[in-house]
Amino acid sequence: MKTLNGIEFQPKNKKTLTFILKYLAGLILFGLLLVLLLFSLVYFNVFGRLPDNKELTSIINEEASLIYSSDNIIIGKTFTKNRTNVKLEQIPNHLKEALIATEDKRFYSHNGYDGQSYARVFFRSILMRDASGGGGSTITQQLIKNIYGRQYHGFLNLPINKLKELIIASRMERLYSKDEILQLYLNSVPFGENIFGIESAANRFFNKSVIELKTEESAILVGILKANTYYNPRLNPKNALQRRNTVLQLMNNEAYLSNYTTDSLKKLPITLNYKNLGINASAGYFVHQIKKKAIDIVKTVNTSTNNNYNLETDGLKIHTTLNYDIQKIAEKSAKKQLIIKQKQLNKELRSNILKRKWLKKQKFTDQDKQNRTFKLFDWNSTKTVTGTTIDSLWHYTKMLNASVLVTNPKNGAVISWVGGNNFNTLPFDMVLSHRQIASAFKPFLYATAIENGISPCDYFENEEKIYSKFGDWKPQNADHNSTPDKKVALWYALIQSMNIPSVNLYFKLEKELLVNSCKKLKLPELTNNTPSIALGALDLSLFEATRAYGAFANNGEMNDLYMITKITDKQGNIIYESKEQKTERIFKKESTQTLTAILQQAVEQGTGSKIRSTYKIKSPLASKTGTAQNYTDAWFVAYTPNIVLGTWVGASKNNIHFNSGKGSGSSLALPIVANILKEIEKNPELRKKYLTSFNIPEEVYSSIKCPPYREKGIKGFFNRLFGKKKKKN
Repeated sequence: MKTLNGIEFQPKNKKTLTFILKYLAGLILFGLLLVLLLFSLVYFNVFGRLPDNKELTSIINEEASLIYSSDNIIIGKTFTKNRTNVKLEQIPNHLKEALIATEDKRFYSHNGYDGQSYARVFFRSILMRDASGGGGSTITQQLIKNIYGRQYHGFLNLPINKLKELIIASRMERLYSKDEILQLYLNSVPFGENIFGIESAANRFFNKSVIELKTEESAILVGILKANTYYNPRLNPKNALQRRNTVLQLMNNEAYLSNYTTDSLKKLPITLNYKNLGINASAGYFVHQIKKKAIDIVKTVNTSTNNNYNLETDGLKIHTTLNYDIQKIAEKSAKKQLIIKQKQLNKELRSNILKRKWLKKQKFTDQDKQNRTFKLFDWNSTKTVTGTTIDSLWHYTKMLNASVLVTNPKNGAVISWVGGNNFNTLPFDMVLSHRQIASAFKPFLYATAIENGISPCDYFENEEKIYSKFGDWKPQNADHNSTPDKKVALWYALIQSMNIPSVNLYFKLEKELLVNSCKKLKLPELTNNTPSIALGALDLSLFEATRAYGAFANNGEMNDLYMITKITDKQGNIIYESKEQKTERIFKKESTQTLTAILQQAVEQGTGSKIRSTYKIKSPLASKTGTAQNYTDAWFVAYTPNIVLGTWVGASKNNIHFNSGKGSGSSLALPIVANILKEIEKNPELRKKYLTSFNIPEEVYSSIKCPPYREKGIKGFFNRLFGKKKKKN
């Protein structure tokens, strides 16, 4: 009888033990051979082709193209994946250390795979079923997964994909330095919210570049990688704080941080500066236009240069004309005015029958009348409310909208573009929407008259008249006053926006002259050439109107509007640059100087006088209001030689409107431009650049210094002949 460690074994038991050991050895050998076979099949591309060295050395992460304002602020992106790549030298050491301490502490010592991690996963995670055992993938292997993804291989899915990542990681480690691998990883890793790469994450959560990150901010971003949503600092700040402190402690464990620094950083609260261009889209309407124009430009560049630039993947830089400061001012001014006016309109709507008329025209189902939960934009935010489909439709039907367009008349550059109240909720662009232009059209009529020899001091009838040839049409002045015994000077009729003299001026002009002016101004064709055109009974867009007013500001020469100055590739090489605009002469310089002198008086004593009296704007300015019939559309356009500011306000449908002067151009639209001007005046740089004086000769101003009215008949004749002449000041 033999013993082993004091235990007696019979010969029969010894044979059994030997058999078991041989069986286990054979099983292990079979397993190793199976692993070797599986490895060989993966290595030789049986389960899908592996990237070779050439492909690995040419890895280029897809990168979002960025849209910049003229003052170099990122205002938008276009992408397949929302990623902005960062250079190696831009990555701070504390970010690298946070990543390594958390994800792969032996990163600098392994060759792409970590044997100790595999052993830990096998014994703790698989045999002992310990969920806290962690994963076995190195940073390099995670990078491979981020770039190439994983294919499905049935019940062998996990081992095949792990072997693939191991082989590719080993190849990559021979081709790239450790820091280059970190760079590739940080540029490819997802952070949730459809953003990829550390630069996009830093911009999203802290509104800064990665090079500006603090240690505790790096720890937050690294912490997100464990679970994008659960540790999102905006959505789950408590979870994010806990995870950040875990990352800081791991950095301390690896001696990257001292005990004192670790404790100090752990006590700090999470402070975000969240910036999501998709949600809080300042200049969203403008950016949408830029994307459409950039696509066409890039197609043209590719065709002419045999390149293959991709706007969504190649990290192009699109530089625009938009001034970010003025854009923010314009958005704020529009919002401020609409909040005030919406309350007034709501009050009017509650006391009249417009809603009842609207309800009668709609065809609602029983389902539309049932309560449900939905999101509703309401000026300050998009909030979740409970109500019916009818409630939602009425909310947006009665909502006032505003569009603002600011341009530089010297070159046609678009300085600011506000297409509506909220691009994400209400994407229809009101800058391009055609609405009744009303009296804002009159300067085109009067400029044509002056261009063709009619003097500012020519006098026109101001007596109501019925035009039987035009359906017994009877135009009236806005204040319903007329002066049968007096004629009114052209200049005064314009600054007071009188309708009756404007119609008489229209009849004095040859119709073709006005048609030609409108054609040169690129306004819609005047197909219905009736006298109501004189009062603005045609539809124009704010884009068309503001561009046309640029001719008045630029001494009779009009520029086409443009928004993109240049496009560069990711290395900064210019692939497109806008050419200098060729201006088109619309009116003689002298004609527009006279018209501008008159419209300056509209600011001093006419329909735009609130600019001075209420808003105390001091800068030289010319302007014109517009109020459509029944107050459906309100307009205001103002300009200096270096800036044109146009705005329109109204509901989406013209059956919703004010029933009083609260809906006039001077009350509804003018305050938006006034508040923009007020903020520009406060900024010395903007004021100097845009609020410049008119260089108009004194004799032009003298040419409009005639009495507003002139009496008709013999009495008027003798008064003019023998009356006392006013002394010149």
